[in-house]
Amino acid sequence: MLLRKPILKNHRHKIKDELFSVALFTGFIWAIFFLDQFLPLEKTGLVPRHFSGLIGIISMPFLHGNLSHLMGNTLPLLILLSLLAGSRADSKSIVIMIIGLGGTLLWIFGRGNSIHIGASLLVFGLASFLVVSGLLEKRILPLLISIVVTLVYGGSLLSGVLPWQPGISWDGHLSGAIAGALVAYGLVKKRKPQWA
Repeated sequence: MLLRKPILKNHRHKIKDELFSVALFTGFIWAIFFLDQFLPLEKTGLVPRHFSGLIGIISMPFLHGNLSHLMGNTLPLLILLSLLAGSRADSKSIVIMIIGLGGTLLWIFGRGNSIHIGASLLVFGLASFLVVSGLLEKRILPLLISIVVTLVYGGSLLSGVLPWQPGISWDGHLSGAIAGALVAYGLVKKRKPQWA
């Protein structure tokens, strides 16, 4: 019997390898926005504690109220997804986990009198993920990314989760930020060696 050395699975890749996926994901959000002009897709947003609103856990990041809302989420989403794509993490799994966990938290704890839509839950989740994983990994590049994300988005992260903004899903922002931090903690702290 031959024993092999344990190795960490780290999904190492280059940003250019995933830029197509980043562009495709963002393009899909824009396509849904234009489709929403003809179909009432916004009604499939997340409604906390309503079974009809469960579909919103998945659909919420793809729905936007107007062009300004969409544009406000597009640039941060492109930047944060590109930073994630350049990491050694499994980008697609992280996006799915943040959307799933953040959406579930919002469905359980969010304001029930609202339909929550927009990619900002994912934006806050990605920013939080990059900051927390950078601090926990104790490697130079993730730590530098963590510092940059904090400097660029730190003010927005703090102000975006405060409940005084009318028409803003601050509880969606908070749910996304919590989800991103939990996903980062779970992936960094629970990484175990796998046999090659």
